[in-house]
Amino acid sequence: MSRLQSVRRRRPLGLTSLIDVIFLLLLFFMLSSTFTRFGDMPFLAAGGGTGAPVAGSPPAFLRVLPDRVILNTAEVTLADLSAALGRVDAETVLVSPAEGVTAQRLVDVLFAARKAEGINLRLIGG
Repeated sequence: MSRLQSVRRRRPLGLTSLIDVIFLLLLFFMLSSTFTRFGDMPFLAAGGGTGAPVAGSPPAFLRVLPDRVILNTAEVTLADLSAALGRVDAETVLVSPAEGVTAQRLVDVLFAARKAEGINLRLIGG
């Protein structure tokens, strides 16, 4: 039998080592990447209701709904939120997201509220 007539059999390609290499690359890039903070939101999580009342003016209440924002009892827009918070005589603003509010919507409201100076934001459950 000559070389031309013999049929070569190919071995099946083993994917185990390829999967191992891909896993190691994934692990390397996950561990070597840095996660930067784009902007820290300065607000406090409200306690469980066991604390003593805060001395001074009563807090303002900011209700975040999917389509609007209500400060105390008045509806405000995101553009006017900082100015409206500046007119409120309160050091603390309680922010309460309603059911159905997306995380992006809440972050947009918090960034708009953060522009008002002298305001402490406290996030409470809806």
